[in-house]
Amino acid sequence: MIYCKIHPGACRTWLTRVRNVTSRQERSFSTFVGPQPVPPLGQTLQGYLRGLEPLLPPDELNHTHRMVQDFGRPGGLGAQLQRGLERRARHTKNWISDWWVQWAYLESRLPLPVHSNPAISLPRRDYNGWRSQLLFASKLIAAVLDFKAKMDNGQLPVEYMRGMPLCMDLYPLLFSSCRIPGPKHDYIAHHGTPRRSPTHITVVRNYQFFQLDVYNSDGSRLTESQIHGQLLRIRSQSWKTDKEPMGILTSEHRHTWGQAYNRLLGDKLNQESVWAIEKGLFSLCLDSPVMRISDEKYASRKAAQVLHGGGTFSNSGNRWFDKTLQFVVGEDGSWGLLYEQATAEGPPIATLLDYILHYCEHPDPKRAPLVPLPMPKKLYFHIDREIKRDIEHAKQNLDILINDLDVNVFNFKRFGKDLPKQQNLSPNSFIQVALQLAYYRVHNEVCPTCDIASQRMFRKGRTEYIRSPTSQTLRFILAFVDPSASREAKVQLFREAVEAYSALTSQVLKGHGIDRHLLGLKLQAIEEGWSVPKIFMDTAYGLATHWKLRTGQVPASTDSVMCFGPLVPDGYAVCYNPQSDHVHFSITAFNCCEETNAEKLGVALKDTLCQLQELLHPTV
Repeated sequence: MIYCKIHPGACRTWLTRVRNVTSRQERSFSTFVGPQPVPPLGQTLQGYLRGLEPLLPPDELNHTHRMVQDFGRPGGLGAQLQRGLERRARHTKNWISDWWVQWAYLESRLPLPVHSNPAISLPRRDYNGWRSQLLFASKLIAAVLDFKAKMDNGQLPVEYMRGMPLCMDLYPLLFSSCRIPGPKHDYIAHHGTPRRSPTHITVVRNYQFFQLDVYNSDGSRLTESQIHGQLLRIRSQSWKTDKEPMGILTSEHRHTWGQAYNRLLGDKLNQESVWAIEKGLFSLCLDSPVMRISDEKYASRKAAQVLHGGGTFSNSGNRWFDKTLQFVVGEDGSWGLLYEQATAEGPPIATLLDYILHYCEHPDPKRAPLVPLPMPKKLYFHIDREIKRDIEHAKQNLDILINDLDVNVFNFKRFGKDLPKQQNLSPNSFIQVALQLAYYRVHNEVCPTCDIASQRMFRKGRTEYIRSPTSQTLRFILAFVDPSASREAKVQLFREAVEAYSALTSQVLKGHGIDRHLLGLKLQAIEEGWSVPKIFMDTAYGLATHWKLRTGQVPASTDSVMCFGPLVPDGYAVCYNPQSDHVHFSITAFNCCEETNAEKLGVALKDTLCQLQELLHPTV
């Protein structure tokens, strides 16, 4: 996952880094960036074939080669669809982003927890107990509101990656937005406008939801002490845990939740409560402590808690999975953020979290005015027999999903990103090749892998996949496991594999990736009323897009780790955050698949990284 890096000191120079952004939120930050190009058809098709070489036997590769040649011939179907995409690019702000969001997220019927919503688990705060929990939660709320004020006032600095300005249009969508379930596809409701935005957040504790107004009547935000006083009031009104966990409904299969949603909103009381949650700026989940088994397993358990709440007997009822932003603060010092991907992505989330962390280092200078505040509004639900049945089914399904997910979070301490840099190698490319080798050592094969790269250097850009393995990676792996291969040959092949991956990365960051272009060609055919082209019905395409390794680098200035579930039942998801002298990893896999094992892959990855260090720096 190639994203912009927010430097540790970025927040300290928050205002000085603004590049002539003086207008208010309604001015689009995307004016700083150009349109996303439609890659040349021939280039994409050649890249697609190269990506298949390590995955297919020669006879299947030849068959696909002929099919690709026919699709890409001058005057053929591919050329016609390419012209359609180029025409679409001229008449839209971005030719692929809306299609991608619709296809990848809103049309997916899988549950949001595990399958879609990423979680970021941050270093445990130095406290234990509900009093400190509420103090930290107050500061966190104030920090997020402070960040939003800067966004509303046009004071967010334009971010840069490799010297290129990035589109900032995702930031306003973070607040007061929510995904709404539908029978065939979902949609996004965004309630925030530059001039009139909701003034409340949602706080949930012991499965009970509260509407908390966070602005005074004069428009100023509440101080930390005011927020703290309101959180104390919420705590006093949410003692019992015998309430029905309404939030569990949002964890269901999207079609099932869509039906329950319509039943729920048939009641006026329920409608008002649901709309209050959806319109809120963001949600705060006040969780009970994470069960601590051992220090070794605590990091994994903590990440899983943020990701899905730990189950229906733990904190899963404290979530509304459709909500774009959910901050999770536990009594034991654990905390993190869960976000919905249709409107949010890693880079803006990382920027927000870095801002929160910097804000929390300093006391709030504002004094609380001596004005009594209204009680936070408790949100009530009318639960009839059908809704009760929906909740019970959702509880059973979520517990099955949670029990099926194996989460393995660990800190690799032998070295970090400094070692590859000393060898003039990209740290991300280094780790990607290491992942392929580790997977091969466990499964005796390489597999289709996607690494997520940002496309925010283009107007309204979202993401693209960097495909692996490359042919160079396969050659290196076969040499590495060959006892007769010399160390010099292995080092040379390793360098070639890393550099080949870096070259792919550079191509993607120029807007010349493969997968979004192929998707665009397929959707353009459907748009024009054609049958799905044969190239997309080929078994090779199905194999190449069965992503057994879903990977993502989330560089941050803190020891945080992102976590999400695999894309396919027999796959893994691997996230990593490389620091200078260590790397945080999270690996997930499904227990129902006998072939995959998150702990086994983790052991292989640690061993592989140690062996690569030895390869580059032999001790003897």
